[in-house]
Amino acid sequence: MAGANLIYGAGMIESGVALDFGQMVMDNEFARMVRHAVGGVPVTDELLGVDDIREVGPFGDFLSLDSTLKFMRSQSQPKLIDRRVREDWTAAGGSDLHARSTAEARRLLDEHVPEPIPDDVLAEIRAIVDGADRDAAARGR
Repeated sequence: MAGANLIYGAGMIESGVALDFGQMVMDNEFARMVRHAVGGVPVTDELLGVDDIREVGPFGDFLSLDSTLKFMRSQSQPKLIDRRVREDWTAAGGSDLHARSTAEARRLLDEHVPEPIPDDVLAEIRAIVDGADRDAAARGR
């Protein structure tokens, strides 16, 4: 997908015959992760932890290092994909990605308030529609 500038079919299921709001939210999450990856991954000795690897050595504990915590934040940070270990996931209710995505879709539908379209943009849209109506009427449609 590197270089793609269009993602088609967000939320579509059953070969595009149906739309699922939970699937649309999941697809948005996947697209955000792809955009992060396509944006490039910086590679430096510091980010690779070259000095930490030398210091800790094979089979050492890298997770407790401050640098691990610092640089893990630069990775893709999904909002809905749950990366906890199974025991923690189960203890928290064990909801699957589709259930979380559907709940997020419902929240968005309930709470989102779109920004109003500026009056000048509305006037331009109205002029385009009126022009199309006049053209259609002139063609007898």
